[in-house]
Amino acid sequence: MTIKVAIVEDDEDIRASLATLIRRAPDLKLTGEYPDAETALKEIPNRAPDVVLMDINLPGIKGVECVRRLRASLPAVQFLMLTVYEDSESLFNSLKAGASGYLLKRSGFTRLLEAIHDVHAGGSPMTPQLARRVVQYFSRPTQDNSSVARLTPGEKEFLDQLAKGYAYKEIADRMKISIDTVRSYVRAVYEKLHVHSRTEAVVKYLRG
Repeated sequence: MTIKVAIVEDDEDIRASLATLIRRAPDLKLTGEYPDAETALKEIPNRAPDVVLMDINLPGIKGVECVRRLRASLPAVQFLMLTVYEDSESLFNSLKAGASGYLLKRSGFTRLLEAIHDVHAGGSPMTPQLARRVVQYFSRPTQDNSSVARLTPGEKEFLDQLAKGYAYKEIADRMKISIDTVRSYVRAVYEKLHVHSRTEAVVKYLRG
């Protein structure tokens, strides 16, 4: 089975090296290589790759935002971030945007090929050090148990549905409530948990 791969990388030398690597791999096919997010956002939806190698620090629109926008229209595509940054903020921002893997650019070509196959098969490739940070983030004790405890049974059921990935209209249908009630749950949950996004709400609820 051939895995179709696209590359979004502003460094010309790195982009050329990655393109050569993909072309030489017998089970990979290069669908396109792009120097910036603007071009990628325009072209990638027409090429339907299986995996996108995405640089974080792009000129103009950054890689994380590019992933967020592409993910909305291409939910089946897997995004593998390539970066020189090993900080937690870049990692979590990438995962929240919809990336499935996070690899440092200094990783060898063998590791990169393994990561492409891994992410295509449903895995989340990243260095052991970064994986440990993810585990620590979700296992550390939270100071907001009291705010989660303030949620009503309806608000908790709403968050359960939200955590499963359902859209607001689907949640309304599943809970047999109106979309206006769903919106009231959104406002109440955001206020009680002191969050500003769907992802933050779900993470705090699951950790609480």
